[in-house]
Amino acid sequence: MADLFDTVPGPVPDGAPRPLADRLRPRALSEVIGQDEVLGPEGPLGVMLASGSLGSLVFWGPPGVGKTTIARLLARETDMHFVQISAIFTGVPELRKVFEAAKHRRANGQGTLLFVDEIHRFNKAQQDGFLPHMEDGTILLVGATTENPSFELNAALLSRAQVLVLKRLIPADLERLAQRAEKDLGRALPLDGPAREALIEMADGDGRALLNLIEQVMAWKVDGKLDRDALSTRLMRRAARYDKSGDEHYNLISALHKSVRGSDPDAALYWFNRMLLGGEDPRFLARRLTRMAVEDIGLADPQANAVCLHAWETYERLGSPEGELALAQAVIYLALAPKSNAAYVAQKQAAAAAKKTGSEPPPKHILNAPTKLMEEQGYGAGYAYDHDAPEAFSGQNYFPDTMKRGVYYLPPERGFERDLKKRVEWFAKLRAKRQT
Repeated sequence: MADLFDTVPGPVPDGAPRPLADRLRPRALSEVIGQDEVLGPEGPLGVMLASGSLGSLVFWGPPGVGKTTIARLLARETDMHFVQISAIFTGVPELRKVFEAAKHRRANGQGTLLFVDEIHRFNKAQQDGFLPHMEDGTILLVGATTENPSFELNAALLSRAQVLVLKRLIPADLERLAQRAEKDLGRALPLDGPAREALIEMADGDGRALLNLIEQVMAWKVDGKLDRDALSTRLMRRAARYDKSGDEHYNLISALHKSVRGSDPDAALYWFNRMLLGGEDPRFLARRLTRMAVEDIGLADPQANAVCLHAWETYERLGSPEGELALAQAVIYLALAPKSNAAYVAQKQAAAAAKKTGSEPPPKHILNAPTKLMEEQGYGAGYAYDHDAPEAFSGQNYFPDTMKRGVYYLPPERGFERDLKKRVEWFAKLRAKRQT
């Protein structure tokens, strides 16, 4: 995937028109917009360059934030030969040629900075192929990826390269880029203030996308200034970046879940709609909302689970977009419900205890004795029928005889579990009294 100010392959004929993004490509690292945390004097790249110890890197960030540009400028700053390949179009034979050429340059005293776009698309064997050439100094690898490197790249490669996170451009960065474009074009954008803000919103943090939009707007040659509505009729809003099977999918569902857990209905609705607008399957959201109900609300509000199931059923009957309102109502209900993970924790602890104790049998007094032999073996002997006991509670032990009684469920003083806590404490007192 091309990045901001990515180079145009091959020479550009004299007099041929050059895209705005190509003309505005930075000629020095100081001209790169929006990555001060990485490029600044105290940033990792700034420190590397100042010390003259540039190592292999992986740039992780969304499209249009300068990954290719920075890699090219790093080669210029360090007097290295710049080679760019894409993992989409490069196979093992092409890689061998790249490595051989790099060895030849190294023998003649020049290093090679190999920039690999979409590096996460190389398989494990291909990624392993870089390692010996990185270790012996044949190449200095700079990879670029839009996916989480910890999931997509080999541990061996990551151990030999530093991962640098490049962030999407904020509106202030995009405004600086727009002003740079206006200076190059020699005229201002024909937009009023709100329309200019809308144009920057359409770019969605992508510098290249903004420059492409600016080129379209400038080509209209309109008189006066367009307002937001006029701009919206002429330009389609850029779809938000969202990959239903990629990193953004997991980031956004995590944001939704934690917003619900944090009792913030507004933030929860925002992330819910971000996922819907990105094309997420509402059924996936219905499943995750139901999980939130049982994990984070539990018995503090037993109705929460029913609300989610009813919302899910309503969506199945109505479909989109009407059914999405039922899911949105479930989001609000969950966010405002009392929170408790007591049942979730109790289940995990009880499961761990069950795994640890293995095949310990139940105490014989709570086993049925359907045969004479089993009765002779003591099955059911001494069992107290709870309904015959005062308060319908015998207080008998139901854990294995060899096991110390476990305490797993500790309800908090919230919601319906406030009442359950009183019941737990009441039965505990009765049990202690009956077992003395």
